[in-house]
Amino acid sequence: MTTITAPVSHAFEADVAKLLHLMVHSVYSDKNVFLRELVSNAADACEKLRYEGIANPALLGEDPAPRITVTLDPDSSRLMIEDNGIGMNAADLADALGTIARSGTKSFMERIA
Repeated sequence: MTTITAPVSHAFEADVAKLLHLMVHSVYSDKNVFLRELVSNAADACEKLRYEGIANPALLGEDPAPRITVTLDPDSSRLMIEDNGIGMNAADLADALGTIARSGTKSFMERIA
């Protein structure tokens, strides 16, 4: 049985311009690699759902086809990457957001190997 709880909000603050500059110029040599990494993460989430859905088809829901949507909203200066992949629970989010350069996909692949 699935338990649905009320959404919980957490504040996260960053100087986005400085953070993006650091990411683009220090971690990635090409600014387009940053976008590719986000889309790659979405693809990993979809693949993880496909894999987990083999053992537990209920996870796939009514529309099991993997989907990644990239949306640009020039009015709000937002680029959104959304997927219908496996998702993350609260502990996964805290772990991933609290640690720079941690790969959840690498951990997943090591677990199933």
